[in-house]
Amino acid sequence: MVKEVACKKCKALTTGKMCPVCKSTELTKDWFGIMLILEPKKSKVATTLEITVPHKYALKVT
Repeated sequence: MVKEVACKKCKALTTGKMCPVCKSTELTKDWFGIMLILEPKKSKVATTLEITVPHKYALKVT
């Protein structure tokens, strides 16, 4: 199974070497929890966390 890594800037999860959301290459294996944002404009959580792109995100990145 492929391990996912989290972007240190926007917390998006990916299996690649570049963040699909913010295009950063600052990725880490140290993250916890998963949050799926499907409709950011309708989500209070996404609004609070300033997430504007539908994607899978980590709750905490260390």
